[in-house]
Amino acid sequence: MIDYLEQVTDATSVEDVWRLHCEKMASYGFDRLLYGFTRFRTATGFGDREDFLIMTNHTGDYADKFINGGLYFHAPMVNWAVRNNGPCSWTWWSKNVNSLSESEKKVAAFNRAHGVTAGYSISFRDASIRNKGAVALTARCGMSQDDVEEVWTEHGRAITVMNNVAHLKMINLPYSSPTRQLTPRQREALEWMRDGKTVQDAAEIMGLTVATVEKHLRLARGALDVETTAQAVLKASFQNQIFVVER
Repeated sequence: MIDYLEQVTDATSVEDVWRLHCEKMASYGFDRLLYGFTRFRTATGFGDREDFLIMTNHTGDYADKFINGGLYFHAPMVNWAVRNNGPCSWTWWSKNVNSLSESEKKVAAFNRAHGVTAGYSISFRDASIRNKGAVALTARCGMSQDDVEEVWTEHGRAITVMNNVAHLKMINLPYSSPTRQLTPRQREALEWMRDGKTVQDAAEIMGLTVATVEKHLRLARGALDVETTAQAVLKASFQNQIFVVER
């Protein structure tokens, strides 16, 4: 466990953390993971899908239907994670199947059809009500929920700690959707705005014209899908896309 924690804390990318974490969880029998995090949660939802940090090693077909198809919005354990913190056995939804909504029952049936039947979910505690992160640990095919409970009895505390560490590490590394990456110049312009500089100040510091800096800021706003530079600075900060230590 110490070796794992050292490697995760030394990792410099979300992808590296995820690879290490998947390998470690597989050693406990959880070979399919689905992790999600948002900083834009509202009273009625999780915010823009494009703003989520989602990592999974499920098959492409499952992930596409569950995530892109919006099934996650009605998943029993996702709904549990929104209202709770900590680990929860998947026996929770099977014991409460009669109280599930029709939409939740359809998701449960979808999961059974894809062999997603035994496991644990962990909902992460956060200081902000806008933030929510959780991970679903699916046991490998052939493992029953009773088998999972035996693993959890012996290793549950360690597994919970490792998932919390991986979660905290990933949300402190740069991330964004593939179509919303900022260029170095866009990042630099936002950094100077974050430091309280005017566009004129930034132009002089960067050795560019005011018009060029304004262009970088406009493109940054477009990449981040926001209307104002202040909103761009905020979202880029949330995604750890500015003041980045180059690898």
